[in-house]
Amino acid sequence: MRGMLFVGLALAAAPLAAQSSGPGYRVGVVSESGDIVTWLRPEGNTLVVDHVVPVGIMPADIDGPHNITVSPDQRWYYVSIAHGTPYGSLWRFDATNDTVAGRAQIELFPTTISVTPDGDFAFVANSDFYGDHPRTNVVSAVYTPEMATITEIEACDMPHGVKVNHAGTAVWVTCMHSDEILQIDVSALAVTRRVKTGSGMSMPAAAAGAHAGMNHAAMVPAPTAPAPAVTAPAAPPAVDNECAPTFVSVSRDDRTLYVACNHKGTLQVWDATALTMVKEVPTGAGAYNVEPSPDGRLVIVTNKKAQSVSIIDAVTFKELARVATTKKIVHGVAYSPDGRYAYITQESIGADPGAVDVIDLTTLTKVSTTPIPAQPTGITILKR
Repeated sequence: MRGMLFVGLALAAAPLAAQSSGPGYRVGVVSESGDIVTWLRPEGNTLVVDHVVPVGIMPADIDGPHNITVSPDQRWYYVSIAHGTPYGSLWRFDATNDTVAGRAQIELFPTTISVTPDGDFAFVANSDFYGDHPRTNVVSAVYTPEMATITEIEACDMPHGVKVNHAGTAVWVTCMHSDEILQIDVSALAVTRRVKTGSGMSMPAAAAGAHAGMNHAAMVPAPTAPAPAVTAPAAPPAVDNECAPTFVSVSRDDRTLYVACNHKGTLQVWDATALTMVKEVPTGAGAYNVEPSPDGRLVIVTNKKAQSVSIIDAVTFKELARVATTKKIVHGVAYSPDGRYAYITQESIGADPGAVDVIDLTTLTKVSTTPIPAQPTGITILKR
């Protein structure tokens, strides 16, 4: 059945170069449960399907493409494949004809990808969602001209977000379980700085102590006389300071980091030089992806548990609008090159397809939606 799907999709796929130029770009979306890349063509304030590209190597199972990004020169696009035998992989595609130009084996459940400005290196966070934790996971460094994994950089517990700065000197990584931001030096391929974003993952209730579930009253004889009443001082309320950072982005001048706190539902703003937090902005529940607009005027956070996106002023850090999305589980964000529109992916639930919503950034309103099947997650822009 899946083989027939691949054949049909392959016949439907057409080189990007053969399509009409339109506004000069395409929107690419990976579907994690369908092993496809859907390329969308802008038409006014809507998106229509241009063509579909199958990915993966396992005909009887789901490979699970999770993230997609385009090289700075727009010649290639890269897709992280979460499942493999047993490891994940990074695939390179020729952007002119969608043919596979190479692939590299990386580690367990790779998620986000970021490419250096010269295009020579791709850094991939290996989140290892299904392994034992706590443990130290790695960030893969792939030399893209040969699609060779140069090294696996020991990072933290569940690295998820990864972003190369615009100067190409540093890679910023967010770690969900160990609640950290890491800085990797590109020339040394090593972690040089790290800082906590919160208190770290809370201890599961079952692990809080061997006696947590025991009924001690049943083991102790009842007293012969009532015990005197004792008024104990009220315990202070517990402070939940866990961030669980998912994504990280960098301002155009490389001075500011934007971090999405999935657990707290906030946007953290960090000084990249001092590596200190300068602001924390409430968003919707389950803050997940974060990206500044091309002109640096806005920052958008997708609220994965709140069916919305927060649009935040990048100067005042005030939330300008919270826009409801078509589907419940909100994932990724990308911008049109002119900064007019934001494109928001939303995951599928069962047979119900996911979607890409279009938000007009002049009116801060949703203007259209396009259904996308099979768990759409990562999203990117290819300029053509």
